Amino acid sequence: MNKSPQAAPLSQVLRSRRWLLWGALLALVLALLGVLVFLAAEYEEGRDQTVLERDAAQVASDIRSELFRNVQTLQSLHSVAPTADSWAAPAAELLSAHREMVRLEWRSSTHTLLAYRDTPYLASLSGYLNREQALPDVRQACDNARRFSGPAFSPSYFWPMVGGQGLELMEMCLPVARAGVPNGFLVATYSLPGLLNELTNKAMLRGRGLAFTEPDGTRLALHSTVSSSSRRRTLQASTLLDLPGHTLMLRMESPRQVVGLFPNVLTAVVGALSLALLAVLALLGRDMRRRQRAELEVADALAFRKAMENSLVTGLRARGMDGRVSYVNPAFCQMVGYSAEQLIGTGLPAPWWPPELIDEYQQRQAVRLAGQTLPREGYESVFQRSDGTRFPVLIIEAPLIDVQGVQTGYMSAILDLTEQRRVEDINRASQDRLQATARLATVGEMASLLSHELNQPLAAIASYATGTLNLLNDTTQAPPTADLQLAMLRISEQAERAGRVIKSVADFVRRREQVREPVAPQSLIDAISPLLGLQAKKQRIRVHIDIAPDLPPVLCDRTMVEQVLLNLARNGMQAMPEGDPPAPERVLMLSVLQSRLQSGVSVVGRAPKSWVEFTVTDRGHGLSAGVQAKLFTPFFTTKPEGMGLGLSLCRTVIEQHGGALTFEPHHPRGTVFRFTLPVA
Repeated sequence: MNKSPQAAPLSQVLRSRRWLLWGALLALVLALLGVLVFLAAEYEEGRDQTVLERDAAQVASDIRSELFRNVQTLQSLHSVAPTADSWAAPAAELLSAHREMVRLEWRSSTHTLLAYRDTPYLASLSGYLNREQALPDVRQACDNARRFSGPAFSPSYFWPMVGGQGLELMEMCLPVARAGVPNGFLVATYSLPGLLNELTNKAMLRGRGLAFTEPDGTRLALHSTVSSSSRRRTLQASTLLDLPGHTLMLRMESPRQVVGLFPNVLTAVVGALSLALLAVLALLGRDMRRRQRAELEVADALAFRKAMENSLVTGLRARGMDGRVSYVNPAFCQMVGYSAEQLIGTGLPAPWWPPELIDEYQQRQAVRLAGQTLPREGYESVFQRSDGTRFPVLIIEAPLIDVQGVQTGYMSAILDLTEQRRVEDINRASQDRLQATARLATVGEMASLLSHELNQPLAAIASYATGTLNLLNDTTQAPPTADLQLAMLRISEQAERAGRVIKSVADFVRRREQVREPVAPQSLIDAISPLLGLQAKKQRIRVHIDIAPDLPPVLCDRTMVEQVLLNLARNGMQAMPEGDPPAPERVLMLSVLQSRLQSGVSVVGRAPKSWVEFTVTDRGHGLSAGVQAKLFTPFFTTKPEGMGLGLSLCRTVIEQHGGALTFEPHHPRGTVFRFTLPVA
């Protein structure tokens, strides 16, 4: 029999009402349980508080009784010791028996000290302050004692001691008489910690805290404290220790002694059942909340991962162990020009493989499937778009592991290197143009030297030519053949000299393909010697060249290394202007030695020799700290006509050869530039 359409809503209403009734009943039981628990806890706490207050009053009564018993002992002391000489020995015996006393004094009616004894348990009582500092408290206690005709106590005070220690002390003054005649005062100095330690019941204080306090709660003396683990459930009771002339506040602490939360078995049973029901409902609600939270977290994680994959510019591709594509992201689809529907499920050969590279790529895929994984740093390859264009890529692959730890395929990240290759080409072209500009700038600076040096052979050629013409035009006699030959020889020598100078510059400036070849270090020095000699002669500088014998050839680009040597030598000469340093010290030193690198340090003269070291040393003013910090910075220069590219390009050239260009001060003055080249 089918239910009517109204049956389902009615059952839902009844079910909801039943749940409301159960909820109300549960709430009532929980409320009753809470009231019972609260009343039981209040009862236990009130009982413990009453016991604590009674014990605190008992402790205060014990201390008061002991203090007045001490008064009787002091009175008997004065009766058995009538003189100051006989008083000292029984006073010392009394102090040994009563540790709460730290000092006994016999003072006259005018408070003059007649005799005294200090406790043997505190050797440094008066080592820091003189006893006279406490005289005001003694006077106050004695004045009260005279008025009360009995013992009187002074307010407590802190007495510092040697070593940063101190005690809270209190004076007790007792008027004494002999044969009915006042005979001064007996003053007993009490230690408040001693009162707590010596005049209390140790068994009653076990596990409790006891202290003398100020009315505001400041501790004056402490006997014991409650452990920190139970401090949050500590009961406190304060009582007054009323003494003649002064009142102290005694505070006692005790951890709360809870015997049980429930007064009877019925309450315990109801509470247990209620707590069990509440626990079941709490667990059910917690599970439902966890499930909803987990579903929301999974949805958020999927949405975040999808958004992240869609925003990546790196292509992602997942393939199974059979080579079929199982996942691609939008960046990969845009990279190869195919949609995800066209790529999912495709196998080998892949649609983005160039036709001529299919065999090579299939062999590489077979190696990967055989278990020989590729390096994690990736490998470069070439892909083909759907329109047939090719582009370089960097592929980084890693095994795809599932939750059981089983490899199910490979995950690949693909980077399009087209833009990177374009930037590298632009940088390479810019670097070549900068090097060419630097070389032209170097040649431009040498133009003035060439013009000066070429004037000498050209002037000599013109002079010899004029003399030869004069000999030929002299019709009075035949020209001497020997003179003509000598003149022509001199003309030829000067022409060759000018040609060598021009050729050295032309070889240096001519743009050649950068080819590294074995080059003897001597030939590098010889190639720049003519140009170096021109500038040295113009600036009146001596050039000293020291080349070690039997040097192996170095592997380098001859033209670029010659430019580095010439640039460093020219800088060294410019660092020594005319007159500074004096003429005997105007020396530029070029040296070539064998060396090898050991732990990043160039070690000269040790085999095996794998490097050759070139050194250029000048004797100029040296480099300041500011110049040293920016020395190799492009476009930084200290010369009005400089471009700031020389040293930067020099370091680039040497580092491209695998060497290093460094500098250091030369003592007593000057700078040393040093670079290394690998042995061929």
